[in-house]
Amino acid sequence: MHPVIPYVLAALLFGLGGYGVLVRRNAVMVLAAVELMLGAVNLVLITADVAPLSGESGHTGQSFALFIIVIAAAEVGVGLALVLHLFRARGDIDTEYIDAEAVETPDGPTTTITADRTRVTSGTEAE
Repeated sequence: MHPVIPYVLAALLFGLGGYGVLVRRNAVMVLAAVELMLGAVNLVLITADVAPLSGESGHTGQSFALFIIVIAAAEVGVGLALVLHLFRARGDIDTEYIDAEAVETPDGPTTTITADRTRVTSGTEAE
């Protein structure tokens, strides 16, 4: 097997995943793009292990790929828990306005972005 074809396929998959992470606003689609990137890395590791260029490698690429699969499973569990919490708190899973979701200062007003993308500021009243 010639190792160039899996390397090119992995580069395309990694690029597509990177594009999905940078462009998508839906949190579930961002997680799917990250999984696509991890799959591309797995393909590179397995191809490097199987390719006859390096001689006897002791199956280190397959060991690292198995480790990445375990990390990806944990990432899915934590990521979907965060998405579920985001949906319960806001009503949608759009990631564009996460940074300005609820900015609270000890003595100042609280700014919240609502589901229809309007900014609501409520001040604290001192007596």
